[in-house]
Amino acid sequence: MKKQSVWLLAVVMALLLAGCASQKGPAQQAIASAETALAAVRDQAQKYVPDQLQAVESQLQSAKDAFAKGDYKAVMATAPALTAAISSLGEAAQAKAADAEAALAKAKEAWGATSADVPKMLDAIQSRVDILSKSHHLPAHVTKDALASAKSGLDSLKSTWSEASSAATSGDYTSAMSKAQTVKDKATEIMKSLGMTS
Repeated sequence: MKKQSVWLLAVVMALLLAGCASQKGPAQQAIASAETALAAVRDQAQKYVPDQLQAVESQLQSAKDAFAKGDYKAVMATAPALTAAISSLGEAAQAKAADAEAALAKAKEAWGATSADVPKMLDAIQSRVDILSKSHHLPAHVTKDALASAKSGLDSLKSTWSEASSAATSGDYTSAMSKAQTVKDKATEIMKSLGMTS
């Protein structure tokens, strides 16, 4: 009786192993396909949707861990969700890339006028600061603090404008316009404080 149950157990184990072995190939193929699909979208995803990429990589790692433990059934069970997640990741990255391209085109277009306007504003402020610094009496609406603030603010604006110009030169018009807008807003404030019309 004992011999028979040992024999039965051996047969069951053999069948289980055969079942597992028959799932090993498809499980291996599922992981390989997922890796190939993920590799195709990884760079764009890393740039535009890094959090989503991390989640998908974590899913893939779970499948690999299950495979390493010989749990091919688990790999096959998670394969469809993994494939869908990779597909969704690719679409999200592509959409963000398209948005970024549109924003870049818009910024590039706006840069032309801005790159002419901002230096004129800075020159006008510099000229006003120079005149007021030499003057013995400040106009009624301009305080000493406003003049001092304008002087220090102007140096900061020139520095930021230089960064904006460098960004534009390297083709990063989005950053260039962001910095340029900061300069423009601050320059407008300074001009008001010095009694200038922007």
